[in-house]
Amino acid sequence: MMNEVRMTLRLPQDLRDRLSAHAKSERRSLNSELIYMLEVALRTAGADTESPGDDSAPPAPLHGKPDSSPA
Repeated sequence: MMNEVRMTLRLPQDLRDRLSAHAKSERRSLNSELIYMLEVALRTAGADTESPGDDSAPPAPLHGKPDSSPA
């Protein structure tokens, strides 16, 4: 079972609206879309081996629908 933590996030309204629209187009909830986007960003950042504080841990597996955008 995955441990989850609830947190408050402040976003500009226009950014929230854009994220919500994108999540809807991907058929995900806003929460699921944010988790997906953060996991993808961390996986990409993990490819940069010269980042300060790199702990060399493998990226977490993605949850939810895989990216359906064209390559």
